[in-house]
Amino acid sequence: MSLTTPSPREFLASATPGTRVVVRYRIDGGFTDALGDLLECGAGECTVRTRSADVVIALELVVAAKQVPPAPPRRRPRTEA
Repeated sequence: MSLTTPSPREFLASATPGTRVVVRYRIDGGFTDALGDLLECGAGECTVRTRSADVVIALELVVAAKQVPPAPPRRRPRTEA
């Protein structure tokens, strides 16, 4: 029995919008990650809503992608005692 793991592009194409993902992709000089909710995935690019902005990533630059658990709840600010 052989189970095949989908490629990062296949995973993103089949993931439901709203799925929390991390996507590693190439940039000049190395790699970077986008962590957030998948908004959409088209034929040539996907969009991930991170905490700071919507990131549009060309699928040809993606080297890894996977689903991740929901973000933990944010902590309350500390108060001076």
